[in-house]
Amino acid sequence: MTRCLVLVAVLAIALGTVTAAAAADPVEIPLVIEKNRFQPDAITVKAGAPFVLVITNKDKGPEEFESKDLRIEKVIPAGKTLRLRMPALKPGSYGFVGEYHETTAKGRIVAE
Repeated sequence: MTRCLVLVAVLAIALGTVTAAAAADPVEIPLVIEKNRFQPDAITVKAGAPFVLVITNKDKGPEEFESKDLRIEKVIPAGKTLRLRMPALKPGSYGFVGEYHETTAKGRIVAE
């Protein structure tokens, strides 16, 4: 009987750990670079919660995701996808550009 109770307790702890780990996975948000533009050009996220930007460059040349507000600069090669872990943001709007095509590749992240 004692062994059964110990086994049940161990299983409950293990399941709780797996559930907590799954709940802690940050939300993934797709962002596409196509025709020298970001799609979507506005992203809304939950303030105070980290997230992952999954940036796919469908153009034939590289593009740089740059946000001076967030102090981030990452080059995404042509035809590649980059997963960019983002920190929890305070409420507000954070601009970003494609540094190689600043006139067309613009966007913002809004934390609410």
